Amino acid sequence: MFQLLHKDKTSKARLGKLRTAHGIIDTPVFMPVGTQGTVKTLSNDELKTAGAEIILGNAYHLYLRPGIELIRRAGGLHKFMGWDRPILTDSGGYQVFSLATLRRLNEDGAEFSSHIDGSRHILTPEKVLDIQEALGSDIMMVFDECVHYPAAKDYADKSLELTTKWARRSKERFDVSEAKKRGQLLFGIAQGSTYSDLRARAVKELLNIGFDGYAIGGVSVGEPRNLIYEIAGLTAAILPEDKPRYLMGVGMPPDILEAIARGCDMFDCVVPTRNGRNGQAFTFGGDIQLRNAEYKEDFRPIDERCDCFACRNHTRAYIRHLFNTNELLGLRLVSLHNTRFYVKLMQMSREAIADGRFAPFRDEFVEGYNKGSE
Repeated sequence: MFQLLHKDKTSKARLGKLRTAHGIIDTPVFMPVGTQGTVKTLSNDELKTAGAEIILGNAYHLYLRPGIELIRRAGGLHKFMGWDRPILTDSGGYQVFSLATLRRLNEDGAEFSSHIDGSRHILTPEKVLDIQEALGSDIMMVFDECVHYPAAKDYADKSLELTTKWARRSKERFDVSEAKKRGQLLFGIAQGSTYSDLRARAVKELLNIGFDGYAIGGVSVGEPRNLIYEIAGLTAAILPEDKPRYLMGVGMPPDILEAIARGCDMFDCVVPTRNGRNGQAFTFGGDIQLRNAEYKEDFRPIDERCDCFACRNHTRAYIRHLFNTNELLGLRLVSLHNTRFYVKLMQMSREAIADGRFAPFRDEFVEGYNKGSE
């Protein structure tokens, strides 16, 4: 299922292949976020041209709209959205605790009011597993509670205990499910907030249960960067080498490279498309805001090192014009460029790991990126 191909000589970065029912994924990998069955503004062909190997969907949002039964009748999420490559679905735990109102938590699960219409719902670990089985996602995530930063240790401790119980129940359901027979994979999520002893306990308990892969959750929720790196590094270091390691929700380019250097393999974030829709473009010389006046007569591409459609066909000046006139093409072009940039950054990272030079590659990129960022 996961093959570790190579370990970098200058860091803890890893090169691997993850086999799923819908194809092989090269790691390290970035997963564009398609929360509601679409990566905002981009078509499937554009995602493929950008090089996306896997996208992420969200069980919480798809459960609320359009509803799981409709997707089941369509033949699963792949057929419903016309995507034939791997899909990872988040369990929706983060959304329950960040979007839902009037939520109540107990050992059985979470009761909450929809952020859409206020309707009442109950999600249990078993129900979330069943939802993802119906979606047919290649990688399913267990239901968990994501603790925000800062969190008192006693609360983080109790939350971890509950999350571990939910993880065990998810695995028990998975072991007797059609999902396992069809080759769907189940990942556990290590929580524990910013406390190293809780993180170590989370990993130990998850390993005792046994999963196809392991995620590091509860990071990038408000804590400073150095703490994100510390949590990612200490957790990755005690996860098994023969399983993929997924750092959830970390998405700025320097942060991803720092996490790769600490042994993480998989990443997702809404940043490339969300920020792209607001005119922020990511380049190898830093991030730029294309709506700014300085680009009014800038007839260069967004990034001269990029081979995406936007950079091959349009200029910064033209894209600025599109944003200033509220033309939808502008936000599409920057979202497309950003997606390609992230995929290209992962491709370059894999090449650097294979050559045993990831640390100097990271240092050179981060220095240039930070120097040029607006």
